[in-house]
This record gives sequence, structure tokens and C-alpha cells, in this order.
Amino acid sequence: MRTPAIALFTLCMAATVTAQWVKYPTPGVPRLPDGAVNVNAAAPKTGGRPDFSGLWTGATTLADPACANKPGCIGQEPLPVQAVHLAATSQDQIGRVFGGALNVADLAPYQPWAIDLVKRRTAFQRGLVPRESDDIVDPHARCLPPNCPRAWAFPHYRRIVQAADRLVILHEFNASYRQIFTDGRQLPSDPSPSWQGYSSARWQGDSLVVETVGFRDDLWLDMVGSPLTSAARVTERIRRPRYGKLEIEVTINDPKAYTKSWTVRLDQAIVVDTELLDSNCTENEQSVRRMVGQ
Repeated sequence: MRTPAIALFTLCMAATVTAQWVKYPTPGVPRLPDGAVNVNAAAPKTGGRPDFSGLWTGATTLADPACANKPGCIGQEPLPVQAVHLAATSQDQIGRVFGGALNVADLAPYQPWAIDLVKRRTAFQRGLVPRESDDIVDPHARCLPPNCPRAWAFPHYRRIVQAADRLVILHEFNASYRQIFTDGRQLPSDPSPSWQGYSSARWQGDSLVVETVGFRDDLWLDMVGSPLTSAARVTERIRRPRYGKLEIEVTINDPKAYTKSWTVRLDQAIVVDTELLDSNCTENEQSVRRMVGQ
């Protein structure tokens, strides 16, 4: 099995397996007369603020499920294109990147060293070069945590639990979690580098503005390997304009890896009548020994 297929497997396995309590009804869901979810119903509120609680998945453009033999297609399972490149807006863009017709540097304002790194990582994903070093192997393909903000683009389910002083995001991939504090605390001045960084948020009207710093220096933003470094400050603006949708605007400000800040939308869609799946990446793993360059 080729390396891209390994990465696809880890991304999609939770989205393609039947979840536990698959028919258990979610309480309080607004329904249409035919029983379908009324995704355009008013968003719930708690204490006068929008309530982001719920089970969510990436709602960005999906890959063509019939594209398995076309250049740039990642596989037959639906996959948000922003999981492949965070700034991508269409399957066509991804196809042109992997087919060599579009320079990956056209999708984000990389520093020169970052362009070279992404080119090496993309070549490895395509099976064109051997594994020369660990920095070209996707951490997600090695079952490492789904770091912020990359996790918003994954097809796995994630549950947001909104409390008075924080949002807790439970990610079904390896039972990961993230905390966003809303209690007014200042961001740490000398944080110990971490996968999720340190997130503090404030309300601006109906938008929650989240500032995150303190990342590790070796993180990936997507499958092609766009870097995120310890110099990064990530700003997320989260809104819930209606019941079935979260609008998430993400701005990456990382002067070590990029020549300027850049912004993407990583919207989410509500998932009801199911629950998180116990998904452990390394359980019964049989593929690493077949990866290119091992």
C-alpha cells in the first residue's frame, strides 16, 4: 500500500465505520415534518450566548467519490479537500497540485524553506521519493494527535461541550481533546510547546474569538505538509448562525513559516442521532510495514 493510502486510511476510518449508539436519538433536535433535521432552525443559546455544543464534522467541499483513477484524487471515500491542503477550495485544485499542474506555493504564502519542505513532503505522499527523514512523514499517518487547527478539516466526529468557563472539544481520533478557556485568562508568555497550543477566547457579539499560541515546532496543517511552527499565533472566529452549522474563520499568523498571515474557512456540519466512536489508530494496524521507503 502506498503512503497516500495510509494517510487516507487514518483520516477516513472513523468516518466510514458504524458508530456506537448509531440509532440513539439526539434530544432537542429541531425536525422538519418528514423527520429530517431542520438545519436552518435557530441556533440554541445558553446564558444569552450562542451554544456551540453538539457533535460536528468538517463541512468543506468533498472529494469526488468516483475519482480513484484520476490524477490528484486521494481515494474513493469522501474527504474534505482542506484535509489535503488547508487553503484548498476545490477537488480540482488538489488534483492539479498532485498532478503537477499547480504549484502548491500558489495556495499559501510560504517562506522559501517551507516551500522546499512541502515539495519534499508532497513528493513522498505521491511515492516519488523514499523516506529520507522523519520530517516528511505525516504525523497523522503515524497516529500522533490531531493538532489545532488541522483537526477542524478532518472527517472524524468531534463533540463540543460548552461550559461556563471553557469549550472542551472531544475528538474521536485516539480519544484526543482540546480546551478553549473563556474565563478571561491571559495567554502564557513562555508556554511549554504542545500539540494543541494554549487557547483563550473572548466574545465579540455572537462570535467567539479564540487566540492560540504555544505550538510545537514540527506540526502539520494538512496532508501535503504545510508547516505550523512555535512562532505561530492562530486566531479562530467561531459563529453558529443556525442550528446545523458552525462558521469557523481561521487566520494563521506564523512569520517563521509564511511571508504574511492568511485566512481560511473551516465550517462544520451538525451530526445527530449517533455518538463518538472508540477509534484507536494503532489498534490492529497492519499497514506501516508496507509503506514506501520503510
